[in-house]
Amino acid sequence: MTSDSRHIKRVVEIASHPNAAARSRLAASWRRSFEHHGLDPGQKEGVQRVTVEALTERRERSEAMLRVAMPKLDTLFQLVGSSGCGVLLTDAEGVVLDLRTGGSDLSTFEAWGLTPGSDWSEASEGTNGIGTCIAEGRRVIIHRDEHFHARNTGMSCMDAPIFGPEGELIGALDVSSARADQTEAFNQLIAAMVAQTARQIETDNFRAAFADARIIVANTDDSEAAMLLAVDRDDLVLGATRGARKAFRLNSTGPITSVPASDLFGRDDGPTGFEKAERSAVNRALSRAGGNVSEAARMLGVGRATLYRRMKRLGIGGNQG
Repeated sequence: MTSDSRHIKRVVEIASHPNAAARSRLAASWRRSFEHHGLDPGQKEGVQRVTVEALTERRERSEAMLRVAMPKLDTLFQLVGSSGCGVLLTDAEGVVLDLRTGGSDLSTFEAWGLTPGSDWSEASEGTNGIGTCIAEGRRVIIHRDEHFHARNTGMSCMDAPIFGPEGELIGALDVSSARADQTEAFNQLIAAMVAQTARQIETDNFRAAFADARIIVANTDDSEAAMLLAVDRDDLVLGATRGARKAFRLNSTGPITSVPASDLFGRDDGPTGFEKAERSAVNRALSRAGGNVSEAARMLGVGRATLYRRMKRLGIGGNQG
């Protein structure tokens, strides 16, 4: 029995089991691919592609994300490209929008179907880094024979989701390698870089979407969550990243229901990083204004009365004025 045949038999056995979803996330993805999407792990046909016109339309819809992502894709590729890896950015449906790969590796990526316009959704390719990352909204590593299709078991894929300024999933960042000597330990190192880069893209995209707002950033130990709030000059929250929405129990997607930022900061279950960030910002403004509250309020873009309320809550003193 060939290695492909063994893989196909194993996938079918596990995916067909009624308790597959309870076994592991990988088994649950295989079952989705087999039962829900009706895919065959032994399928020989190559990866499906959208037309050139459709790819252009998708890139136009993702223009804001692409604008901030381009330099970060270059930086990530500089770190991983020498090891034969490629860096890919997709839209929310798993269609590849952009690719960074070395000239000597391009033919390999073309043969694998890892090029702009290729559809790597789970519905199309079954369990794979891009599609499963999007389906589950979390970072994933799909290493070689963890792929659903036998023809994809030669590659390793490390992916992280990218969320938009209203908490919606807008794409996935992928690093893929078809090297036979790629180890799972190396995959873990790459995955950490992918997650960090995805968070940077999400952060910069959020800042660009709320360019006229004051941005408050929380300290967090969660390397996967960008924790930002956009606040107007009246102390009302205009927007929040997905991580901040979860932390403050805001609606998961869509426009934020108007709420004073101070109401969020005062919650006992909110991350203390927001209060630290606010205290730091107020103290810096007061220092630059020589302790003059009116001048500090002007620097911060808030009203004098609002700043006094915040100072009182934070236990910060200042000169009258």
